[in-house]
Parts: sequence; structure tokens; C-alpha cells
Amino acid sequence: MSVPAPVRRLASRCTFQAHLPVRTLQHQQRRTAVGDFFKRGKETKDETLDSDNPILDEYRRQNPEKPDQNAQEPQLAPPAPGDIAPSSIFEDERRIAAQRDRDGGDGDGSRAGLRPRNAATIARITQPDPNARERWERKKVIQMIKNGGRLSKAQFLKRTEREHLVKSHNMKTSVKKLGMIARQISGKTIDDAITQMRFSGKKVAQEVMLQLEQARDEAIVMRGMGLGKVGKSNDEAEELDLSIDPLDDTSTANSTNNLHAPKKIVIQLKDGKRHKIEDRSNIYIEQAWVGRGPYGKLPDYRARGRIFIMRTPWTSLTVILKEEATRIREHAEREAKRKKKITEQVWVPLPDRPLTTNRQWYSW
Repeated sequence: MSVPAPVRRLASRCTFQAHLPVRTLQHQQRRTAVGDFFKRGKETKDETLDSDNPILDEYRRQNPEKPDQNAQEPQLAPPAPGDIAPSSIFEDERRIAAQRDRDGGDGDGSRAGLRPRNAATIARITQPDPNARERWERKKVIQMIKNGGRLSKAQFLKRTEREHLVKSHNMKTSVKKLGMIARQISGKTIDDAITQMRFSGKKVAQEVMLQLEQARDEAIVMRGMGLGKVGKSNDEAEELDLSIDPLDDTSTANSTNNLHAPKKIVIQLKDGKRHKIEDRSNIYIEQAWVGRGPYGKLPDYRARGRIFIMRTPWTSLTVILKEEATRIREHAEREAKRKKKITEQVWVPLPDRPLTTNRQWYSW
């Protein structure tokens, strides 16, 4: 039977076959319903007793109570932390807790004492070069023998006067803005500086006030500063144990023999201002300076989709706290130097006056 179609059309390629998608064959696992039906009747082999190693099987039969070595071992307890330093402010609380444990304060008594610190381990950090430290100590001993045991002025002041240095964290402000606050509080007592920062209109003043309060607390706890009136009666607290009376010229010469001074004393500072002192243990700010910290990044969105990166400054504040006894000593030294200059140079050929008509060329 012939097909009523042209031969040329039958011999041509089909047009719709070129657009058929190609489907790849995927391998699928063959699953049957029989499964392990024929394996159910067989006995399973005891792997613990019948293995390929007969010596191991014999050892397991003779020692059934011993656990397997391949079993997971129990985890060790974490190491106990080190003890605190004996000079810490929490030493009293630790001693009371240890005494309570020895007296049987805890019912179970399972609390163990803390392990003391290992000095050899700490020395790796505190003394990275022991030989250099030994050479330094040897040099200092030689210097002490040469000086006959006498202390230098700097060493004597370190032993007789208290001071405390505190550096704050980085504040989000510029060096110029924080520098004005540092110059404002420099030379003031710590209480006056805190009051100034409390009522100041500066944005960073509140953060500086918190830093000053923290510095005051650290100076009291760590250095024992500002405790001159603690443990004294009202009469003794009002009296100052000052060595000089700058208002009286005769007391300056006999500063070592004068043990009792007036209740209030007025001294002259370096800048010429008068300052009244009621307690020589009061804390004041000797120095205050600022330090530049790292710069931050802040986006500045502009027109037409542009973004600029601004550099935000960070600044820290450092203060040195001292007691009023330091001001009294400095005032006494200045007065002694002034009187020594007057007494040694009695006759002066020309009056010591400032030059008013000073020019860079000759006037004659």
C-alpha cells in the first residue's frame, strides 16, 4: 500500500526533533521484597569471642571482668585556678572563707582549697631574661655600696610621698577638645575637678567625671592616699602636721623642728596664686595630659549616591594624683632658694630690672 505523500517530504528531516530535551539515564539501586529473608535462619557469629586472633579470644575468656582498652576513657577534671596575690584587697575575704572551711562551715566538706601559684611558671612572663635581671641587680648593689647606703633625692621622694597614675580608655573626641578639659582640671583638687566636670557643658565632661571618680577610688584603695583624717579624733583631725608656716619667715628656717603648725596654711603655687590647705593628705591633680588614639571610620552620605569616609578621632586622658604634702614641700624649696639667693648676693652692682627697650640692633 502506498502513502499519498511526496517522496521529497518523507526523506527530509523532522523539524520538531531538534527541540526535544536530552534526558540522561540515572543509576538506581535495585530493591526487592525478599530482602534478607533467606538470612534470618542463619546464626550470627560472635565477634567478641570468635575472631581471627585466637590468642585475643583466649585472653578475653580468661579476663572477662576487665574492660576493653578501646573503650573511651573518662575525661579528666579541669585544672584548679591559681590563688590570688597576698597583697590583694580581697585577701581578708579569702582568709575568712578559708577559716570557715577549716571550722566545718560546709556540711559536706567537699570544697577543696585553691592551689597556690607556681612561681616558675609566672617567672617566664615576668622575667623573660633572668641573666639580664641578675646583672641589673648586681649593678644596683654596687651603686648602693658606693653611695654608702644613701638614697638619692628621687628615691627619697618615692618612699616618702604617694602618687598614682591613671590612664583612661579612648574617648570619642578630639585632642583639641579634650586638651581644654585637661588644662581646666590640672592643679585642682580631685573633688573640685569632679564638681567642675559635673556642671560642665562639654559632652565628654561626664565621661571624664567617671574617670576621675575611678582614679580617686584607686588612689585610696591601692596607695592609701587621702586617709589623713581616718582614725583620728575631731581635735586631731583639725590640726595639720605641717613642717613649715610660709606666712612666718622664722618658721621656714626651722622647718625640721616645727612639728605642729596652724590648722590652715596658705602657700604660693608655681604660677603665683595663693592656695589654702586644710589637710595635707588631700588628693589633687598634679598633671593631666591627653594622648591620641586610633582613628575610626564613619560614612558621610553625599548627593548623587556618593559616600565619603570620615576619620573620627579617639583620645585618652592621663592624670597623676598626688597629696597636698607635695605642694607644701615644693613651696618650702622655692622659699629656701629665694632666701638663699637674697642672703648670698647682698650687694648687686645694678638693679635687676626687666629690659623694656630691647631691640635687635644697637641704640648707640
